[in-house]
Amino acid sequence: MTLKPDDSAIIKGVQAISIKIFGEPASKANSRRLVRFNNISRLIKSNKALTYSESFKQQCSTLTLPPPILEGDVRVNMTIYYASRRPDLDESLILDLLQGVAYQNDRQVKEKHIYWRLDKDAPRAEIFVERMLNVDEKKPARRRAVKGEATV
Repeated sequence: MTLKPDDSAIIKGVQAISIKIFGEPASKANSRRLVRFNNISRLIKSNKALTYSESFKQQCSTLTLPPPILEGDVRVNMTIYYASRRPDLDESLILDLLQGVAYQNDRQVKEKHIYWRLDKDAPRAEIFVERMLNVDEKKPARRRAVKGEATV
C-alpha cells in the first residue's frame, strides 16, 4: 500500500475533517526543555516537537482545500503510527496543532478516541475530527398539546 500526503479529505456533508500527517509526533509531556532568558528560566518545546510542529503546519498548508474550522463541540478519532515501540501514546501536541486547522480551540474536543499502532516505515497520524450534535439538535423540540388536539 502506497501512502500519499494527499489522502486527507474534507467531508462537508457531515461537517468533518480527515487529515493524514506524516512523521512521528513528540510527546508533549516529554518535549519541554529548560532555557534561560535574561536570568529567567523558561520551558520551551524540544527540537523534536518544534520540527514536528513545522512539518505538521507545512503538510496542512498543502491540502487541496483549506479545511473549514468546525464550530461547537467536536469528536476526535486519531490513530498514531509510531516508528518504534518506545514512545508513549500522547496526542496532546497534535490536538494543540489542530487549533486553527480543524477547530478554533482544543477546548472544543469533548470526546476523543486515540489508538497506538506500529509502522516502522511510515510513522504518521491519521486524524478524523467531526462536529458533535448538541443535545438540542439530536431531539426535536417537544410540542405541547393544545386543548382539544389529539396527541400521537
